[in-house]
Amino acid sequence: MSIVQQISSTVQQCGRASVRSVAVFLQDVGNGLLEVSHNTLALLGLMAVALVVFVAGHSELRQTVELQALGWLQARQVARIDPAVQLANDLSEPEAIARATAIDPKELTRQQAAVAQWLARRYKVAPEPVSRLVTEAWQVGARVGLEPTLILAIMAVESSFNPFAQSPVGAQGLMQVMTRVHDDKYEAFGGNFAAFDPVTNLRVGVQVLRECIARAGSVEAGLRFYVGAANLEHDGGYAAKVLAEQSHLQAVASGRLVAYNASNVTAPTPAPEAEPIALPAPADKAAEPPAAEQVATLH
Repeated sequence: MSIVQQISSTVQQCGRASVRSVAVFLQDVGNGLLEVSHNTLALLGLMAVALVVFVAGHSELRQTVELQALGWLQARQVARIDPAVQLANDLSEPEAIARATAIDPKELTRQQAAVAQWLARRYKVAPEPVSRLVTEAWQVGARVGLEPTLILAIMAVESSFNPFAQSPVGAQGLMQVMTRVHDDKYEAFGGNFAAFDPVTNLRVGVQVLRECIARAGSVEAGLRFYVGAANLEHDGGYAAKVLAEQSHLQAVASGRLVAYNASNVTAPTPAPEAEPIALPAPADKAAEPPAAEQVATLH
């Protein structure tokens, strides 16, 4: 055998030995990894069992884990909900009905229902909130000794049943109560912002109206106090307008038909013509007395 053949044979033997060594090495590594994996899984299993046993023995911890798991599942469920449905769910508030100032007109007496329907048609408002105000006017009126139709007539003339109405001088709400003047009356309802709650405004307005009538001695004179015209020569027809509206409501409550557009403005009575008299020569303008200052609005 030649030297070349011997060298070639030796190289081949070394190559085969190297391949066998690498194969054995890889096999050993694979077996080692498999063994480690088995041991790791076994260890993890033991840890899971131990954790379950530990949690099962502590009710508070178990409840916390259950809540977290439930929250995670719900979050996954929400992620699959349609965006419009999700928005509706986020904005939903089933308890909102408790804030609504409205009742079914069918719950009213026949007399009250007739008044509520007439007011709803006349002032173009929904019958359900008006029905709530009608029942409140009947209940509060009976407690303080005022005709409920008078209370409703004032609301009609003052705000046309707009609970958010405000006058240039600051009278607010259904009965246009001067909130800053009667803020003490709103303390029992949580503060001045309650002026825009229809029922609260009605109750405070009734207190003010009752005080005005007691001070003036009659309903008509009390209305002049209510509108702030007690010290003026005339009230701009306010009292006559309220009493005319009350007359319509009383007629409706008694079962009579009253047009929805019936006027509550009475024509002023013309003053009798006075005989001409001789006027004195005009005095110095500086000597004329100053005009009386208008009083502040009470209601």
